[in-house]
Amino acid sequence: MTNAPNDEYLQLPGGRVHLLRGGEGEPLLFLHAAGGAGTWLEFHQLLARGFDVIAPDHPGFGGSDEFAEAEGVDDLVYHYLDVMDELGLDRPHVTGASFGGWIAAELAVVAPDRVASLVLLSPAGLRLPEHPVADLFIMSPDQLVAALYHDPEIAARAFPASPDLDFVLAQYRDLAALARFAWAPFMSNPKLERRLHRITAPTLVVAPSDDRLIPTAHARRYAELIPGARLAEIPDCGHAMYFERPAEFAGITAAFAGEISLAKSS
Repeated sequence: MTNAPNDEYLQLPGGRVHLLRGGEGEPLLFLHAAGGAGTWLEFHQLLARGFDVIAPDHPGFGGSDEFAEAEGVDDLVYHYLDVMDELGLDRPHVTGASFGGWIAAELAVVAPDRVASLVLLSPAGLRLPEHPVADLFIMSPDQLVAALYHDPEIAARAFPASPDLDFVLAQYRDLAALARFAWAPFMSNPKLERRLHRITAPTLVVAPSDDRLIPTAHARRYAELIPGARLAEIPDCGHAMYFERPAEFAGITAAFAGEISLAKSS
C-alpha cells in the first residue's frame, strides 16, 4: 500500500496517544473497534483520498499509554475531547466502528456541537436483552475469527498462521483494555438509549447483514433513536466489515461525509 501515514504521538496530561494520520481534506476522526489498533488498513487509505484521516489508538490499546484514570466509556469521551482540542479539531467528521462506534455515539451525545457528521459502523453500546451481543471474551481464536468474518477465505488470511509473541501479547493487551471499559455492564451503557436524541450531527448507521457479534437490531435501534439518522445494511459481510469489505465501507463513509461537507458549503 502506498502513501504510508504519519506515525505520531500526542502528549496529554495522562500520557501519550499513538495515532496514524494521512490524507488531505476535511478532518475525519476514526475510532477503531476492539481490534485493529495501530494499523493503517486499506479502508483508511481509501478514506484518505478525500479526507485528513486521524486514527488514534484508544487508551490501553495499540501504542497508546494506559491512561489509568480512564475507567469507562464516559472517560473516553472526555479523553477524545482532549485529543480533539490538542489537535485543533473543531468539528471533525467522526466515524466509529463497533466499540469505537459506541464511543463516537457517546461523544456526539455529550458534545453535539463538536461533530460535523457521524458514521457508526455496527456500533456497540446499547443493551438489547432480546438481541444479546456475543461474548468474544470466551471465544477461542478460531471461534472469534469465524464470528468476525462472513467469507471464510478472507477469514483464513486475517491472522497469521503462526503468530509470534509480540502479536499474541498485543492481542491480549487490547482485550484487557476492552474488558476494562466494557465488562460491566457488558458492552453497553443502559442509559445511552434515552440520550441519543441529543445527537444533532447528520448520522449514518451501517450494519453488515451477517454480524455474529453485534446483531443488526442494534444498528436499527440506533437509527430509530438518533434524529434523522439513515440506516444502511450491507449484504454478505461479517462484523469485521472494514477489514472484509474495505472499499465498500470506505465508499459509503466517504460519500456520506462528503455530502455533509457539500451541504455545509452550499
